[in-house]
Amino acid sequence: MVVESVHLEADAYMVCLTHALSTEREEVMGLLIGEVDENRVLHIFSVIMLRRSDKQPDRVEISPEQLSDASSKAERLAQQYNRPLRVLGWYHSHPHITVWPSHVDVRTQAMYQMMDEGFIGLIFSVFNEDKSTKSYRHQLTCFQSINQAMDGYPPQYARVEVPLHIVPSSGLGKACLESLIELPKILCQEEEEEYKKATADPELDLITKLQNSSVFTKSLCHIMEVMHGPLIQSLESRLEQNNAKIAELEKRQAEIQKLIDRN
Repeated sequence: MVVESVHLEADAYMVCLTHALSTEREEVMGLLIGEVDENRVLHIFSVIMLRRSDKQPDRVEISPEQLSDASSKAERLAQQYNRPLRVLGWYHSHPHITVWPSHVDVRTQAMYQMMDEGFIGLIFSVFNEDKSTKSYRHQLTCFQSINQAMDGYPPQYARVEVPLHIVPSSGLGKACLESLIELPKILCQEEEEEYKKATADPELDLITKLQNSSVFTKSLCHIMEVMHGPLIQSLESRLEQNNAKIAELEKRQAEIQKLIDRN
């Protein structure tokens, strides 16, 4: 196996999980940004959430344009943080189903590995009810694909699990915070595109138009309730923590200044 293990920073993990929990009707997807060390360990630093052009309950697709845009963003982050960052993999959600990749996921992963043999995939299984406790649980797996067919035969791909470690982080990094802020915008854009498709027919009757408008409004309200509220609370909490740190640093600065003045 080309990849020895994957270290996923806790703030990047939180952003991926938040994206996965944003909807239980369709799968969501995104790309993973990070770097590779000399021991073939992947360090996931940030994520890029992708907008879905076609929302499906059991399938996601990443276009070449999205991969290209993500590579450009990774290059900008690399310059900003002075680290060799690049696109290292992809993630998507499995709402209400098992965490294990489907045969389509395995084939898709194999296709990405043809471009980069170190490319990895993450799957977040969400909204699965534990029958014993009657509570929801989520699971996470990291995988690659291998070809089990002998030479001369059509490829037969199978998954191979990659060791995954969640690495503690000191807080929500700037890159992850920017991705998290983008999430409500992406969800609203997806709903707007669906609404435009539903109302494209000029011969729609008034009742259907009202129904489509009601569904669109309800979807936007749901996004505001589920995403905007918690995000604002998170930002307010971050602001309070930053203000507390500033006050502490100012206090220490004053104490140091007093010592300097005495001497």
